Amino acid sequence: MTADVWLPIPPEEIEGLPEGPNYRFWDGGETFPADPGDCAFYVVPYMKPSEVGVRPLPGMTSVEVVQTLSAGIDHVEPGLKHLRPGVRLCNARGVHEASTAELTLTLILASLRGIPDFVRAQDRGEWLGGFRPALADRNVLIVGYGSIGAAIEDRLAPFEPARVARVARSERTTARGPVHPLTQLPALLPEADVVILSTPLTEATRGLVDAEFLARMKDGALLVNVARGPVVDTKALLAELDSGRITAALDVTDPEPLPPAHPLWRAPGVLISPHVGGPTSAFLPRAKRLLVDQLSRYVNQEPLRNVILTTGTSGT
Repeated sequence: MTADVWLPIPPEEIEGLPEGPNYRFWDGGETFPADPGDCAFYVVPYMKPSEVGVRPLPGMTSVEVVQTLSAGIDHVEPGLKHLRPGVRLCNARGVHEASTAELTLTLILASLRGIPDFVRAQDRGEWLGGFRPALADRNVLIVGYGSIGAAIEDRLAPFEPARVARVARSERTTARGPVHPLTQLPALLPEADVVILSTPLTEATRGLVDAEFLARMKDGALLVNVARGPVVDTKALLAELDSGRITAALDVTDPEPLPPAHPLWRAPGVLISPHVGGPTSAFLPRAKRLLVDQLSRYVNQEPLRNVILTTGTSGT
């Protein structure tokens, strides 16, 4: 029997898909496009709640590959326990780096230069002058130095920061300089004017930015979160924002979506965007290229890209 491939993009809109599989379109609707038991390659619907993306997994008894269209995989992990051993989970490395890095710089510059204040002043017809912090000559710390973290640094460079420090799970050296292990965070935080979070959400990073982390940040520092909301302890962040000691720019929050009455909306010194790092005009063409490449590799029995884990191995 020819294997089914479930796609969240209509297959007729993806030029270059390899021949062979039965392509089924499913973008999270109530009705499945076919029997989940016949699906061999499942592309998880993009920007849908976790419960939607994992809903077909218990019935996918023949699935061999689960492909996300996001950089993070935390929304799929709850459903992995339903899968048989040997299923490869792949992320969308290469799809979101440019857009997320672009938004990161937008949030940093808007926050430092006071753009939200100017917009509010414009609504009042008020000319709001004065000095503002610049990104130039500031120390920047990137926490989570994967492909997105590296893309952020690429875009930081023209703005002439004084120094960029990098932190990841493990120590290594890159063309731009050393990457420090997480254990060195306490020593690096007090020197940073801007702290960027671009780390995946794991058990090690959940709640990483707690009261102790925030207390080590220097007075007047800016915290930028383009990772996942639960990386930050919201209650601890609110305490620091209310004191006026630090500021924040958040593309992700905990909870998310942020309820209308949540105090984070009205906290001083915070700029919030509604998780829009990835969904831009750059997404669809890059996602299509990724799917064509991955499915060509799958059909030709070649190694897949971006394999994050395989079910049934240690830790899954």
